[in-house]
Amino acid sequence: MQDLLPLAEAIAERLKARGETVAIAESSTGGLIAAALLAMPGASAYFVGGAVVYTRQARRALLDIPDAALSGMRAASEPYVLLLARAARQRFPASWALAESGAAGPTGNHYGDAAGHCCLAVAGPAERSLTLETGSADRRANMRAFAAAALDLLRQCLG
Repeated sequence: MQDLLPLAEAIAERLKARGETVAIAESSTGGLIAAALLAMPGASAYFVGGAVVYTRQARRALLDIPDAALSGMRAASEPYVLLLARAARQRFPASWALAESGAAGPTGNHYGDAAGHCCLAVAGPAERSLTLETGSADRRANMRAFAAAALDLLRQCLG
């Protein structure tokens, strides 16, 4: 997690300076994004909450996203993570939300994505999504890479 801390620190400084907050909805990173943000002193000033949305049941219970909202959409896609980010932003009333969904490995997911595939999204005053492909089946390395890319995307959106 050490490599995530400089990004988390930059985000924390910007959010605190602007009086803004963030919520997290992550899946294949398993809480690494939230952990990095919470490792910063004064996190209660900007971190509203987060959810590890690893299953359909978690998505329903933690973000209150009904299955009908996913019509024509699949997990580990940019439209899906935008939906997660928007839902997290509403569910945990926050200025910003960051969402992630992917296939950490060592195998791909049942949607046909290879290990190392991850989609990320930010919802807030600006919205942005992207897809990351690491080309690696190393689960732990992918989890760190996904978390770093997610934090970097949020940092970029914060300006």
